[in-house]
Amino acid sequence: MDPVIIIGTGMAAYTLAREFRKRDLETPVLLISEDDGRSYPKPMLSNALTKGKTAEQVAMFDAATMATKLNADIMTHTVVETIDPNAKTIRLGNGTSLVYDKLVLAVGANPIRIPIEGNASADILSVNNLADYTIFRDKLIDAQRVAIIGPGLIGCEFANDLLNVGTAVSIIGPSALPMDALLPEPIAEELKLTLASDGVDWHLETTTESINYADDGYELSLTNGDIVHADIVISAVGLRANIKLAESAGLNINRGIVTDQYLQTSQSDIYALGDCAEVSGHNLLFIAPIMAAAKALASTLSAEPKAVKYPAMPVAIKTPSYPLITAPPARNSKGEWHFEKAESGFGIKGLFVGADDALLGFVLSGDTVSEKSVLSKQLPDLLG
Repeated sequence: MDPVIIIGTGMAAYTLAREFRKRDLETPVLLISEDDGRSYPKPMLSNALTKGKTAEQVAMFDAATMATKLNADIMTHTVVETIDPNAKTIRLGNGTSLVYDKLVLAVGANPIRIPIEGNASADILSVNNLADYTIFRDKLIDAQRVAIIGPGLIGCEFANDLLNVGTAVSIIGPSALPMDALLPEPIAEELKLTLASDGVDWHLETTTESINYADDGYELSLTNGDIVHADIVISAVGLRANIKLAESAGLNINRGIVTDQYLQTSQSDIYALGDCAEVSGHNLLFIAPIMAAAKALASTLSAEPKAVKYPAMPVAIKTPSYPLITAPPARNSKGEWHFEKAESGFGIKGLFVGADDALLGFVLSGDTVSEKSVLSKQLPDLLG
């Protein structure tokens, strides 16, 4: 019997394997990982410092333990170089070819790297997996100042985490406000002020021109003429779906690997899941969509086809200095924002309302986050 092969061992891959095993105890399952295959909750990487977690403490199980739990084979430190959809084979970096019955791409997303000049540009860190976090935490032992390039969600989460352990933080980015792609202006402005009062040194409406070694660490020269000094530099400018393998196999791609609601790609018996997948136009880099998609795909792989459905899935952002829950309206939604200050004075409720007074999205901050449950029930499904 040919196996179900899952490329990847992140949360999407392991969740799928776990859900599949609930339905099918017999079909062989093989997971292939480019790293050591440890299972860990990736969202914890941006608040692990506050929780006092080392990389070893963030990790839950090693690959051998996961193989036993899942009754699966797991190949670690292995690269899949090509897919042949016609022959239903994959070729590994060592030249070995493997036949699959069903193939799932759960290859995640990679950090976007923007070109920056200077003799220290190669030292810029991205923290996108457990190995990255290990390097970051080791370097942090002797560091007092961290510069974060990117004022978006991940940049702000890491900034808050660093502030909580007494590290000075500078955030650099071209936008006028933090998280401007997720937050309406009044809430983004209040986030900026709150983090500033906690110690964030904002350098907005500018970009990093060069990074060079200095006697006291790194010197970042910004396009507005400012100079920022840091012991560690982190790039947090966003993620881009890992589509290279799918593209080389002739699969349809867009922002991610294009799939239908059954997670099937443009080739039969090949599926995509997680951060790399664009499911019926949705490329959602959050945990709730991954869990919903993994359960649906597990059913499909078990000969009970099930389309994934996405209900409204508000996202809690890990900025405890200024709690945030966001359920942004769908792109091209027609409506307008209405804002209400929290009775306590801390936080703002933002409601995006359509022409028929229907609630299409919301952002809650500060003490208004307690209204999440009530408001979530009023939102339309993302994907029905």
